[in-house]
Amino acid sequence: MKRVYIKTYGCQMNERDSEAVAAMLRERGYEITASETDADVVLLNTCSVRDLAERKAIGKMDTLAHRKKRKPELVLGYMGCMAQSRGETLTKKQKAVDLVVGTQRFHHVPEYLDQIFAARDDDDDEVDAIVDVAAEPGSESTIRDHVVGTNGDRQVVGYVSIMQGCEMFCTFCIVPYTRGSERSRPIAEIVDEVRRLVDQGVKEVTLLGQIVTSYGRKDIRKKNGKSAFVQLLEAVHEVNGLERIRFTAPHPKGFGDDLVRAYADLPKLCEIAHLPIQSGSNRILKAMNRGYTREWYLKIVDKLRAAQPKIAISTDVIVGFPGEMEDDFEETAALMRDVGFDQAYIFKYSKRQDTPAADMAEQVSEREKERRNQVILEILNAGMARANQKLVGQAVEILVEGRSEKAGKRMFGRTRTNKLVFFDGSERHKGELLPVRIERATHITLYGEAGIHNL
Repeated sequence: MKRVYIKTYGCQMNERDSEAVAAMLRERGYEITASETDADVVLLNTCSVRDLAERKAIGKMDTLAHRKKRKPELVLGYMGCMAQSRGETLTKKQKAVDLVVGTQRFHHVPEYLDQIFAARDDDDDEVDAIVDVAAEPGSESTIRDHVVGTNGDRQVVGYVSIMQGCEMFCTFCIVPYTRGSERSRPIAEIVDEVRRLVDQGVKEVTLLGQIVTSYGRKDIRKKNGKSAFVQLLEAVHEVNGLERIRFTAPHPKGFGDDLVRAYADLPKLCEIAHLPIQSGSNRILKAMNRGYTREWYLKIVDKLRAAQPKIAISTDVIVGFPGEMEDDFEETAALMRDVGFDQAYIFKYSKRQDTPAADMAEQVSEREKERRNQVILEILNAGMARANQKLVGQAVEILVEGRSEKAGKRMFGRTRTNKLVFFDGSERHKGELLPVRIERATHITLYGEAGIHNL
């Protein structure tokens, strides 16, 4: 039995893709191993959103190529976004690479590995690398297999891919070029996948898409004033045994009044909204082709907080976008202070090949990007610390996910607002919705005591 190790870079979509590939490989008779040194096949599922992610994957493959000199039978491959964007140039620059599979062809990985091993068994010394980055209609419905409960380790949180692709064309982003146009799965198919996960012990699902709030807008008509995405949320909400629903990654333009109301109407929908602002400057937002203004964004925040007072708001911010002046940056900093985000992901602008922003004038220096990055991080961390300190002494509900290998091997779980909580407990708590009294807090993590507490 051939052993396969998959290393994943990037977002939750990539993690979900890797899980699906692992499940397909198992079905084909391959063994998924947690150790790359024991593997007969090493696959890197890659990300192209940041230059650093690409450099990490290429550097890792260089290291694996050296290992292959000592173990010539080792099969090496790229999957995912960088594989899609670079294609056969990867095999030309790195001769040790045997397989390159793009974002719409993940489900062909098992058959391609079979072909590689069959050719080697036939003593074919000149086995050409396989490169497949073609588009494939219907590929959005192939990411449906899961690896649940491996090695007796019961999984209580699951991820369900509901769509692929993006047509927003933000000027800084390569995703529309690596993931293709929007393609959505049928509601019934998604609900069936959620039911199967719940039957296997999953209590919480996160619905995934490049722009998840664009789900079904081409294929599913509004019903009673509700978008396709809200119709999907309502359908998933009806699955018996499911306790929590999350979704990522949305676009602020997708937060219509129907989705805002869903936070009040659907008890299983967790009280957290990810609203990527990217910049607080209208001038920069226009240059980014984001399609909204600072003022419009703040109205959405107000509507969400009115509909669901307990809601947490998270965001994404890019500093150092081409042409970002100090006044533009200060508007972003001011917005961070005014909104008081519960969580945020801060990125220094990174040039992406073939995107409009890569050729824009007035590129910001790396030194200045780093300075602005630190300023925003300091604002964020201070705000998160204040918010977490307010929870000390209070009881919160968490879904217990398991035992952490870090944090003194404590048990851990997450609140409905996605705050990480560690506590002393036993494995029997796994999968439970448990009240925990918060005893201390950092800006990132909460520490508590499990027991009978009033929520």
